Amino acid sequence: MALGNYSRVDNRRQNSSYCSTVTIVVFVGLCLIGVWMITSSPVVPGQNVDVPAQENKNELKQQVTESNEINTKQFEDNPGDLPEDATKGDNSMPEEKPEEKPDASKGDNSMPEEKPEEKPEEKPEEKSNEETKSDDGSNTETQNEVNNTEDGGTKADDIEGNEAGQRDSEENSTEKKPDTDETETKSDENAGEDKDRETGNDQIDEKVDQKDDKESEKSSDGQANNQSSGELLPSGAQSELSNETSTQSSSWSTQAAESKNEKETQQSSNQQKGYNWKLCNVTAGPDYIPCLDNLQAIRSLRSTKHYEHRERHCPEEPPTCLVQLPEGYKRPIEWPTSREKIWYHNVPHTQLAQYKGHQNWVKVTGEFLTFPGGGTQFQHGALHYIDFVNESVPDIAWGKRTRVILDVGCGVASFGGYLFDRDVLAMSFAPKDEHEAQIQFALERGIPAISAVMGTKRLPFPGRVFDAVHCARCRVPWHIEGGKLLLELNRVLRPGGFFVWSATPVYQKLDEDVEIWQAMSELTKAMCWELVSVNKDALNGVGVATYRKPTSNDCYEKRSKQEPPLCKASDDPNAAWNLPLQACMHKVPVDSLERGSQWPEQWPARLDKTPYWMLSSQVGVYGKPAPEDFTADYEHWKRVVSNSYLNGIGLNWSSVRNAMDMRSVYGGFAAALKELNVWVMNVVTVDSPDTLPIIYERGLFGIYHDWCESFNTYPRSYDLLHADHLFSKVKKRCNLVAVFAEVDRILRPEGKLIVRDKIEIINELEKMARSMHWEVSMTYSKDKEGLLCVQKSTWRPKESETITYAIA
Repeated sequence: MALGNYSRVDNRRQNSSYCSTVTIVVFVGLCLIGVWMITSSPVVPGQNVDVPAQENKNELKQQVTESNEINTKQFEDNPGDLPEDATKGDNSMPEEKPEEKPDASKGDNSMPEEKPEEKPEEKPEEKSNEETKSDDGSNTETQNEVNNTEDGGTKADDIEGNEAGQRDSEENSTEKKPDTDETETKSDENAGEDKDRETGNDQIDEKVDQKDDKESEKSSDGQANNQSSGELLPSGAQSELSNETSTQSSSWSTQAAESKNEKETQQSSNQQKGYNWKLCNVTAGPDYIPCLDNLQAIRSLRSTKHYEHRERHCPEEPPTCLVQLPEGYKRPIEWPTSREKIWYHNVPHTQLAQYKGHQNWVKVTGEFLTFPGGGTQFQHGALHYIDFVNESVPDIAWGKRTRVILDVGCGVASFGGYLFDRDVLAMSFAPKDEHEAQIQFALERGIPAISAVMGTKRLPFPGRVFDAVHCARCRVPWHIEGGKLLLELNRVLRPGGFFVWSATPVYQKLDEDVEIWQAMSELTKAMCWELVSVNKDALNGVGVATYRKPTSNDCYEKRSKQEPPLCKASDDPNAAWNLPLQACMHKVPVDSLERGSQWPEQWPARLDKTPYWMLSSQVGVYGKPAPEDFTADYEHWKRVVSNSYLNGIGLNWSSVRNAMDMRSVYGGFAAALKELNVWVMNVVTVDSPDTLPIIYERGLFGIYHDWCESFNTYPRSYDLLHADHLFSKVKKRCNLVAVFAEVDRILRPEGKLIVRDKIEIINELEKMARSMHWEVSMTYSKDKEGLLCVQKSTWRPKESETITYAIA
């Protein structure tokens, strides 16, 4: 019994000792966990900068998962309110210090305490791990195909890692939290752009995804990816694309990350399936222009007497289908060879060659359409005619005093095409289908032109911007209905500018011609236009009459009859979007600081000079005094173009001739390209500050437009489209899918689109481009801003969609 009693006592002592030991171990473990919990939260963000990115990323993800579970519920609800360093810490996981395996086992003891925080945090953590998984390069093949540019590179060390991590955070917010995006992005785009210029947006440390880097991203060797980035840019490219992040990869990932990543892959696949592109089944076929081919609206017109059927009739809902390619389409011939010949199959129309071939407009020569450089009034070549006009009126001074002109009824635009040899820009226009595909011929040749008509509405240009207006047999009845159409030319012509009219009434004596000449003489005299010269070109056998618009109001005030009448003071000559024509004349500005009171500087000095009427008392688009705003914008775009666009984005500029700045402000992008054989159509959107007069003052040209509607050009018109914060603006008013379909319509196969915008817009456009099988050449981001460069392919969908209003 005694022995048994002693045995029981010994047992108690052993159990008590064991319990004490366990208690101590548990207590010590909890203390260690508590210390780890206290120290890990502030340390994690700070360590992003200092810890090399080469450490084991598998362990990093586990550490971040555990640490974020502690107090990240607030992150899920309002990530836009996080400090910058906290955001980077959450999304730069590959750069956090790895945790030892024994610590993980200690964490198991505390799991009952952390479980309540684990479930609500699982979803945001899922996003973060998915991005890291993609960054590690061990993603599934499907994810690589869908989002290899979005998440293709992993984080580098130091500051570059933080910036790349920030981009991943923004991408997660874009894909998973669209409501939060608005709180994270800037509410004022103009202020954001000003900040870019002031803080040196030209020195962005960016994340770059290049086509050449796609394979290296799958590798675990970070140095190989560094080499790819180094090959992307020459050493001299220090601005805009100065420091590429080196991409790093681990050899394996956690099972949790793989499972969560598969969910992301499926979601991305489903989202991409949402873009169900179809071919436009329309009567116009490959030449479809939605606002000019609305046949249903045209059929309902009460009259076509004033060319209403050639004006814009945009559908209520813009099409989201894609325009087919002509059979046998080839990459366009490069400038300047394209001025003389183009591929027949790119514009397969022969009617104009049959109708105007004897006047040397266009001829069919084998597989080419050739352009001898002639026209109705200059059958022996445009250059001779151009020089003849200058000799008749030396004050025209092509390329010096006269830099930007309007060519009405331009035909195939040979006049404008050869004016490039005299440093003159011509905005050429003619109605669609009056002469089969004439504007399409012009654009394919590399000559600026738009489809438009002088009908019932004002032309989409500001008042007093063209140095000269030219009409060579343009078939416009200037003299009828009180001269309403000629008064529209008066609106857009600068005071002191010339109207060059080459038509049969100038030199023929047929009854109809004599009658028109008399009517024109009376009208121009009543408008106070001075007949400067009437000369006949012996070589071409045509005559040219040249008129000059007055530079003061003296003549207007001395007229015995106020016909045509002066416009009311409330009539703004710059208001031009969808407004009816007015049969009146605007007074000439007399204030020395009012635009139009002085002639611009001679070309090329006017390109760089701040317009005299931009005053320091005025606030510019970006918030600075107007002259400073103008100068800062120009300097910004010169840096961007010279240090980034010319060298850093893999763009072959020899293949670029027709370019468009889809949202131009002061024309800085176009001005920065002045040394290249490129012309830029500057588009000032109708909901933006009206800076188009400034663009013309610089010796550049442009047009007003609303991107919720189609542009007045043929499909496949442009080699390069440039959009600076355009899509984030139009998304507020328009169907973004329809806008991107319009981009596809006017961009040539193998043409490039460059977008600078908010990161969520960049991500959305990238997905659209990939769904069209476009090649994503490059993307980078920083501070919620990004850049995307994509190249259009020749892919067309097989399924078609019938556009009923465009069927004859």
